[in-house]
Amino acid sequence: MQNKLTLVVVLLGYLVLPMSMSGTTVALPQIGASLDASGGALQWVVTGYFLTASSFMLVAGSTGDLFGRRRIYRAGAAVYALGSLAAALTPGILVLDVARTLTGVGAAGVMAGGGAILASTFTGTERTRAFAAMGTTAGLGMAIGPTLAGWLVGALGWRATFGTFAAAGMLLLAGTFAMAESRADRRPRVDWGGAVTFIAGLASVMLAITQSSRAGWTGPLVLGLLAAGGALLALFAAVQRRSAHPVLDLTLLRNRWFVGWLTSGVVMVLGFGGMMSYLPTFLQGANGMSARDAGLIMLMSTAPTLFMPLLGGRLVNRGVSPRALITAGLLLIAAGNAWLTVLHPGIGAGGLLGPLLTVGVGIGLATGLIDAQAMNQVAQSRTGMAAGLLNTIRGGSQTLVLALFGSVLISLLTGRVGDQAGKVATGELAAAQHDFLAAQLSDAWQVLLWAIAAVTVLGALAVAALLAPARETARSCKPLSSRSRGMRVTGANVRLRREQLSREQPR
Repeated sequence: MQNKLTLVVVLLGYLVLPMSMSGTTVALPQIGASLDASGGALQWVVTGYFLTASSFMLVAGSTGDLFGRRRIYRAGAAVYALGSLAAALTPGILVLDVARTLTGVGAAGVMAGGGAILASTFTGTERTRAFAAMGTTAGLGMAIGPTLAGWLVGALGWRATFGTFAAAGMLLLAGTFAMAESRADRRPRVDWGGAVTFIAGLASVMLAITQSSRAGWTGPLVLGLLAAGGALLALFAAVQRRSAHPVLDLTLLRNRWFVGWLTSGVVMVLGFGGMMSYLPTFLQGANGMSARDAGLIMLMSTAPTLFMPLLGGRLVNRGVSPRALITAGLLLIAAGNAWLTVLHPGIGAGGLLGPLLTVGVGIGLATGLIDAQAMNQVAQSRTGMAAGLLNTIRGGSQTLVLALFGSVLISLLTGRVGDQAGKVATGELAAAQHDFLAAQLSDAWQVLLWAIAAVTVLGALAVAALLAPARETARSCKPLSSRSRGMRVTGANVRLRREQLSREQPR
């Protein structure tokens, strides 16, 4: 019973937090009008949350291994609730920006702590089912987040929207009292040097990425932030090598199967992150669709995430190779991008159904596999660290993909429409040149989609190579030699062979 309650609480967190992340954007126009805010100060309502949520996840996960995963989840829920409440009651944009930045710190504790709690609570087939349910719930949160936030903002106002998130945070906090505590066997001192250098380094890099669309990739601000972030992350790696109890145990990255599942998360985000975010602007700009209709069409790609993670988990429990499934999922995402090159001005829901469903099925299949299979590669004492790293990699990849997609799209359009490239990329097409600009935007999209499909295929092949069984396994399946044919297959012989394989396994 306690395990079921734990699962429900964790799933609630993975439902609410993606909604908070994707839905707040909808409220920005009303927030700007209410608080007389615009530009960078208004955009920080979204950027600040995402920046701290991504930067703190690894530290939150590793700290949970030391002090208790439930404790970190509980602290994260409390901070998330307080930050959301402060956002609802804010008197001005500055307080709102601070509140949202603080809310992101809480979200990091809930996301990293939730994955670690599932990994430490469930094992075997139950773990696979639990993580499949987590993937389904997170997909649902991302799918209905903008729609629900739009309804809340329209019906009750943006303050009530943040108030709703605050109430959800309090519910998560109450739910932690139904959880069992878990932590690593030993409780060493916190690696403060590693924590500070990682948070500062990653935050600098991600801030540079988010500012690239405004200041340009070669702007002094972006270059300075990238240089500072790179130096801090290099210092972080050096600190981790010398630390007795690091925030990130770099030996995890020597496990190629674990690295393979990390890579699959990056490839998955690469395959859908930019397309999912920018396609609604194409549909509204080139096709003249309303925001509501564009949102309904995007449900074609998110609907499969409601059942595909559970199906993937069930197939794994029935003996289907996770490597085959993740490779198939990534190739489906690539195929969907290639198919989406049918995109043209005036295309309707019927023409988009096949490509978007294909991408959605691939996303759903991958989402239900990555976390559970990655956790299977780490010791129980490191589940928090692994969960934090997984979420950090995904969040950082999403930020980079969004920036690169927009940057490349504008670059492709610059040679076609000149100074109008920035506006055209975001769906602002001048009425006098609408047909011409829509055609140019469509052509640029097709080039970009082919490139994404090709890169995703290469990524899928790389993941398949990383997740390939060890060579020693194949060697052990070779026909027995003439000498060994005469040996009696006993338990002792089997144990001897296993020990031999263990010694042969590369370190």
